[in-house]
Amino acid sequence: MALPSALPSLGVREAITDALYRCVIGLDTADVALFDSAFTQDASFDLNGKVLDGLNAIHTGCYDFIAKLDTTHFITNIRVDVKDGESKAYVTASALAQHYRPQQGREPGATRLMTGSLYFLDCVKDDKDGLWKVTHWKLKSIWTEGDWGVMTGN
Repeated sequence: MALPSALPSLGVREAITDALYRCVIGLDTADVALFDSAFTQDASFDLNGKVLDGLNAIHTGCYDFIAKLDTTHFITNIRVDVKDGESKAYVTASALAQHYRPQQGREPGATRLMTGSLYFLDCVKDDKDGLWKVTHWKLKSIWTEGDWGVMTGN
């Protein structure tokens, strides 16, 4: 089921936050169009110090393997810094992400990797489609629980 990238009834702060939501829901549902709508083409993603430059690199280093897993990402403590009339914003959030091997998420006792992270995002409003998009995303994992093999395929 493809989800819409644009939700016309959102206010400014909600529309900015929606860039974050489009990314994680795109991962959780393997909706590449929704995921891509969250980023500019030249976006960068800093994953605990490993920097992925450009949307193609973000696919290779993140989307291509995470979207195959059974995942849920919960986002909270969102703060948005934007000035009235500006087309740039800064977002911070806390996240809890659960990762299971493909088709194993509902199996009792299945191996998992759960992470608690902080997100720091620079966003801009795209003049072409009117969507707010991430230009730079820094993810800092604070803690993990479980088996990293879930992420590496081992």
